Amino acid sequence: MKITLPILALFLTGTRPVMAQPYSAVQEGEIVRLRDAKSATSVAIVTSVGNIAFEMIVRGHNVLRWPYESIEAFKARPGLSGIPFVGPWANRLDEQAFYANGKRYPFDMTLGNVRGAVPIHGFLSTTSEWRVAEVKADRASAWVTSVLDVSSQPSWMKQWPFPHSVEITHRLRDGTLEVHTRIINRADAPMPVAIGFHPYFKLTDSTRNDWTVSVAARTHWLLQPNKVPSGETEPIERLIPSPRDAKLRDYNLDDVFSDLVRDAQGRATMTVSGKSQKLEVSVGPRYQSIVIWAPHPDNVGRGSQALGAAPAPAAPGQPAPDRNFICFEPMAGITDALNLAHKGIYKELESIAPGGTWTESFWIRPSGF
Repeated sequence: MKITLPILALFLTGTRPVMAQPYSAVQEGEIVRLRDAKSATSVAIVTSVGNIAFEMIVRGHNVLRWPYESIEAFKARPGLSGIPFVGPWANRLDEQAFYANGKRYPFDMTLGNVRGAVPIHGFLSTTSEWRVAEVKADRASAWVTSVLDVSSQPSWMKQWPFPHSVEITHRLRDGTLEVHTRIINRADAPMPVAIGFHPYFKLTDSTRNDWTVSVAARTHWLLQPNKVPSGETEPIERLIPSPRDAKLRDYNLDDVFSDLVRDAQGRATMTVSGKSQKLEVSVGPRYQSIVIWAPHPDNVGRGSQALGAAPAPAAPGQPAPDRNFICFEPMAGITDALNLAHKGIYKELESIAPGGTWTESFWIRPSGF
């Protein structure tokens, strides 16, 4: 065997060859990119617009909806894409106020950060106030941690008078993205937890009317015309007769599910499958419910989406709105949890003790790409 000089030098010095780092994490201005070379997966987060992950590219396919040509176009009109965090509450409230610890907190509607008769998704989803605390990679994963101090803005404190911070870590490991959230309550009173995320997922090997979904839940909440739960529930099979094998073309969903079916680790997993591609979205035990939003392009099918107005038709000569996405929304409580808990209708609202923390994760696992 012929031994070259470089190899001979390794034997003589006892030095082992350095293997290529499988993970990397790089910050490029307002964008942080995480890469997993082994699974050919990368994740990109724009920290200056809500700390939103806008790309999860698996072997060239972005599994997150991103209908923008550039970051600049997104910043000009952000919406309906990526993985936005929604807080201090997720989804809808039944009035322009919320309840906590037996007290009513009315919103100051003149501030403009809370809007509508049915306030929705808080006021943090596109904020530029996130601060990057750590960007790092090792041989096991790549991650970025960002922190939002909700007490830093007087207009936020006016609407939600509980000083607290939110810390989110996006971690890429073995082709799976974990989104880990840590909330620290700095208030002198217990703070209710009603946060969530609103991810927009898509497959690229087929359209949504060819997708099959699996919903790991037992209970479906009936909604009022304003899409706030009435307090009545039914078994999921009343809405989705085959919840583990449902054809999405038959559904027009904007629906709330709870009593999640969990594995030995306490995780509940929702899936969407195309011809060969598949996404598994698993939520940890402190996410009490899932909202599924998957509007049918023709506004037909089963589901509470039909309670709302039909989508506006496309302008003459313009393509129809792109409905090739599905949102599995991890939520700490059901829609209107804050106010339904005050009324005694919802029993599972969590709160954080003064000085305490709340932590939980959800995971996105692609396959078949």
